[in-house]
Amino acid sequence: MNPQVQTTLILIVVAFLLLGGAQGSRQVPASSADVTLLARLIDAEAGGEPYRGKVAVGAVVVNRMKDDRYPNTLREVIYQPGQFAVNAMSTIRTPSDESVRAAEAALRGEDPTRGALFFYNPKTARLDPWWNSRRALIQIGNHLFLR
Repeated sequence: MNPQVQTTLILIVVAFLLLGGAQGSRQVPASSADVTLLARLIDAEAGGEPYRGKVAVGAVVVNRMKDDRYPNTLREVIYQPGQFAVNAMSTIRTPSDESVRAAEAALRGEDPTRGALFFYNPKTARLDPWWNSRRALIQIGNHLFLR
């Protein structure tokens, strides 16, 4: 192989690796049990939302896993007291196919929320002043996503 071509290929591979591959370093390794757990949460929190809204709810969980202020495992983030609708999850044994796809997308690093750590439905949530201290990023479906 031509030394110039070889050097160019090496530089491309190094750049690809430094940038974290196709999805960046946002991808989270997950077992099939993790995917199912996240999909059940997505069904509980965003079952009636569009696909993009489902991915967004999954992305909030992934964003929290990567934030030092939260636990670093999917299970610990989901079951952190008072954070998500885990009681509603208990009735969902088999998540919808769409929620499974949304969970997989979020775990691959898709994030339509732009880094949100919180979400709520302004039509149904009882809000305390703390929510006003958060920066709204985007509304997707019925949910407002915040940082």
